[in-house]
Amino acid sequence: MLPDCFLLNIDYSCMKFESYLALRYFKGTRKGARFLSFIKSMTILGVAIGSAGLLIALSIVHGFKSTINEKVLGFAPHITVTSFIGDPLDRADSVLTFLDRFDEIKAKQIVVEGQVMIQTKDGITGTLLKGVNETGDVSGLSEYVVEGSFDLTTPDDGFPGLVIGKKLAQQLQADIGSVITVYTVNGVPSLINSPEIQQYRLTGVYQTGIDIFDGLYAISARKYTSDLFGLSPQQGHGIEIKLKDANIAHIESFDRELDKHLTIPYYKESIKARYGNIFAWVELQENMIPLVISVMIIVAAFNLIGTVLMMVLERTRDIGILKTIGSRSGIIRRVFLFEGILVSLMGLAIGIGISLLFAWLQINYQLIPLSEDNYYMSYAPVEPHMMDFVIVSIVTIVLCALASWLPARIAAKTDPLKVISYGR
Repeated sequence: MLPDCFLLNIDYSCMKFESYLALRYFKGTRKGARFLSFIKSMTILGVAIGSAGLLIALSIVHGFKSTINEKVLGFAPHITVTSFIGDPLDRADSVLTFLDRFDEIKAKQIVVEGQVMIQTKDGITGTLLKGVNETGDVSGLSEYVVEGSFDLTTPDDGFPGLVIGKKLAQQLQADIGSVITVYTVNGVPSLINSPEIQQYRLTGVYQTGIDIFDGLYAISARKYTSDLFGLSPQQGHGIEIKLKDANIAHIESFDRELDKHLTIPYYKESIKARYGNIFAWVELQENMIPLVISVMIIVAAFNLIGTVLMMVLERTRDIGILKTIGSRSGIIRRVFLFEGILVSLMGLAIGIGISLLFAWLQINYQLIPLSEDNYYMSYAPVEPHMMDFVIVSIVTIVLCALASWLPARIAAKTDPLKVISYGR
């Protein structure tokens, strides 16, 4: 039996006959029909769980996509220009000047990077040392600094600033202020091939939540990295470009446009090409999860066939009486079709309420924690989209209406002469 809070006080005087009768049947609590009311309630609950599950899945998938895109697009350059054969760019400063003609570019910088060994008194590991502008990186890395600050300047003690990822800091057991020694890696070390050495002081630790970022880079000022790798101020291993429009489609479009102006020996790589596995993983989640969860709504819609059919069987004598007094088959069909739609609307309303409540609780209290090693974030993000609510509502109502059509059609074909004597 449905709770009283679900039953609406409606003025029936201005309603069509079939709508009036469908509402009366929907709200009715005839004696001996408790089992039918239970089945009706279970069907409403099934529609509610199906629609809520789909809306929650969609909001989580959208949240995943937005969070991952925000982190990747915020940390990594949108387009990278390097040498086609992997050698340093001899006149990287000239390429930087050439790029001034493109209004789409928000920021750009020459970068120097290479493999190094990085060591503290408590640990040693390999990583990539990346030299960027001392005044600020083109990426939004400074927004992800969780300890210290994004400071690459050289204080009075003579140790340049170094910023590393959280995972790398844990491997090295390094704290803010620790002295870090960096060795270049170029072949096998020997008396005639000794590594270049530079000492830094750890000024900041960043954490994006994406493992390949937090354990990969050590960031320093480019002038020190150039000295370490033996490059002149005009040289660089690449040029990083940040666009004003961070939309993936726009980045790909500009990359193709730039390809017309920078040909061999230059090689360009967009952020989607570099981190294609991450974007592909997000796309897979967005495409597959809603498809799987939507089966719940389909199952609930099929359950509605049995529910409406039981409603028809319980109202068989009423159908006979209605036909006897001249009600057309179309009216009988619409009565039970409307009743099925009312069940779906009630379930849909409850489902939308559940999904909105879940979104509010997840945003404010993070009910679902996640492992950052596997999911790139500490809790499941949610991002409800209005269009999802519209589409899920339309699909649910259409499926439930189609499911109600068959039993409603059976009701319309009932023979009143047989029905009047039913049960005697």
